[in-house]
Amino acid sequence: MLVLASTSPRRRELLAQAGYSFTVHPAHISEDPLPNEDPIACVSRLAREKAQAVYNELARSTKIMGANAEPCQDMTSQLAEKCKRSSKKRQGTTLVVPQTRQKESRALAPEGILSEITKDGASEQRASAAPQVPGTPGPSHLGTWESTNPNLPSTTSLIVLAADTIVTLDNQILGKPSNPSDAARMLRLLSGRTHQVITGVALVTATSSQVAVESTAVTFRALTEQEIAAYIATGEPMDKAGAYAIQGRAARWIPRIEGDYFNVVGLPLALVSSLLDSAANSLTC
Repeated sequence: MLVLASTSPRRRELLAQAGYSFTVHPAHISEDPLPNEDPIACVSRLAREKAQAVYNELARSTKIMGANAEPCQDMTSQLAEKCKRSSKKRQGTTLVVPQTRQKESRALAPEGILSEITKDGASEQRASAAPQVPGTPGPSHLGTWESTNPNLPSTTSLIVLAADTIVTLDNQILGKPSNPSDAARMLRLLSGRTHQVITGVALVTATSSQVAVESTAVTFRALTEQEIAAYIATGEPMDKAGAYAIQGRAARWIPRIEGDYFNVVGLPLALVSSLLDSAANSLTC
């Protein structure tokens, strides 16, 4: 059973567009960055925390683990079939850090950099990421960790997918605007410049968990105050990271992107597919 831990209608639409069957169960955690938190570390942490929180909640639910066992098997079969059809493995540069508590677990990001994640204590898990060069598209950064929560069932077909997207400029995180004035401030910052859209993606199963980060460079043309005011009046910027939607009216201001377009919308589909293929291998192959 694939569960999307998000209320975002854009992520639901994209996941359905890619052909996946899933249910929605949002995570209820604070999405505020930690003080001085690096953007890549921020999206990695938030995606991981969302996925783990929803997995823990559903794993404890007898309704999900009992009555809904058959849909879980259906999803596993769907992923298994996709896994068998996948004869080519995506390759990337691999950096391995020795494991200290459990056996090594690894997966490859598409055309990206893989970093193994070490366990830090019984429950604390951290995802590592390479530094981002401002103004350039970033690779996918992918790491894996294995659950150490003794309360999780030993076997299950439950798969939880979570994501978190931010916009960053000059290493400053631009989240969702708090009000129209805040939206105008963000759009002025983006005007005539290239910024990064960074999405953290996490996938949690009973046996392993993965976290990955996709980065896309987006270039804005110069905006006038009249254009900014008219755009804010539509209401479109108010629930979007960076105060704009590339799939909406702001598209006319964006002459160039470098990287995954769907990442800017909110869910990098190629990376998600890679993670789900890895989950299928883990569960059924």
